Amino acid sequence: MEILSNISLKQYNTFGIDVKAKHFVSVKSVEELKFVLNLEAFPEKFILGGGSNMLLTKDVDVLVIHLDLKNIEIISKNEDTVIVKVATGENWHDFVLWCLEHNFGGIENLSLIPGNVGATPIQNIGAYGVELKDVFVSCEALHINTQKVRIFTKEECKFEYRNSIFKQDLKGKYVILNITLELTNKNHKINTSYGAITEELKKMKVESPSIQDVSNAVITIRESKLPNPKVIGNSGSFFKNPIISKSHFNTLKINFPELPSYSVSEENIKIPAGWLIEHLGFKGKRFGNYGVHNKQALVLVNYDDAKGEDIFKLSQLIQSTVKRIFDINLELEVNII
Repeated sequence: MEILSNISLKQYNTFGIDVKAKHFVSVKSVEELKFVLNLEAFPEKFILGGGSNMLLTKDVDVLVIHLDLKNIEIISKNEDTVIVKVATGENWHDFVLWCLEHNFGGIENLSLIPGNVGATPIQNIGAYGVELKDVFVSCEALHINTQKVRIFTKEECKFEYRNSIFKQDLKGKYVILNITLELTNKNHKINTSYGAITEELKKMKVESPSIQDVSNAVITIRESKLPNPKVIGNSGSFFKNPIISKSHFNTLKINFPELPSYSVSEENIKIPAGWLIEHLGFKGKRFGNYGVHNKQALVLVNYDDAKGEDIFKLSQLIQSTVKRIFDINLELEVNII
């Protein structure tokens, strides 16, 4: 473990933004993490995981602690289910592939989501009809100030749509060390409720899909719509799908009869943010070396050495335009640093 100075964070964030960390250290164990957190010479610290859910808009003038804790452990297993604990620094998609290799089901719909395991409970990641909370048992987290480890149950995490207690009341107070999931060992619950998966399986000529088939379908869909961060810098979906009242939705339908929607309760409707952005003409719009992806309007991209602050200004322009035309507040999925 070595503390470095003036290190570029370009390779540590999926947007590929080239800002510098005044000081940088990579930790590979809980003991190293505790040691670094206690360094009085660096009173301010910034915790960095996979860098998949952030937009860096300036140099980071504090000690950046990169979480590189790795481990996957089978805690228990019976005929039907398996309990798996996975460390914060493991790459999420690699972990999904590991589960598929062992025929463990439940997260195949979450294939190819960028980033590391530690971010998954913070964001309550989700895709194609599945969310992390559906298989989540608990997580261990280290309190940054006291260095005490606490176990959070699913209920204590207060999971909501792309949200958790770690983004609200406990934001910036804990470091996720690992998560524990309950997966199926056989009799997998195949989830093809999203039409896109069903259509892709038909193209694949698969009638009775396995968890591997579902994963392959999801990967094909995502690769057709989302840019690879290793090729074009991005952080996946930049905006949340807004939830509005039925009365607001009914008013919008008068002027926008083609507006798609998904019912989430008797009172509320979810609107695809991508449709709103595309309808306003932003999809595929390029501003020099950054812009909106041409296949998915939810994704803002860094084509070549763009500045984070310019991408952030673009997101603000999109938000203000959506608010003006649709009277909808578009929330960010990505953390602005």
